[in-house]
Amino acid sequence: MPGSTDGATRTMGALTVGALVVVTAYTVALGGNGWLWFGWVVLGLITLGMVLTHGGSRS
Repeated sequence: MPGSTDGATRTMGALTVGALVVVTAYTVALGGNGWLWFGWVVLGLITLGMVLTHGGSRS
């Protein structure tokens, strides 16, 4: 649904995707770090919550 998200949700989505790229690059270059992946999962869940909350509150 283009245009269905507000600026904050869009920013969180971009931040989440950017963090995924950084964590993946770190893992490839220096090896895995469970805390980085845990942090990314938490960030992803927060972003998902924002998408669902903002999407569900539209009339």
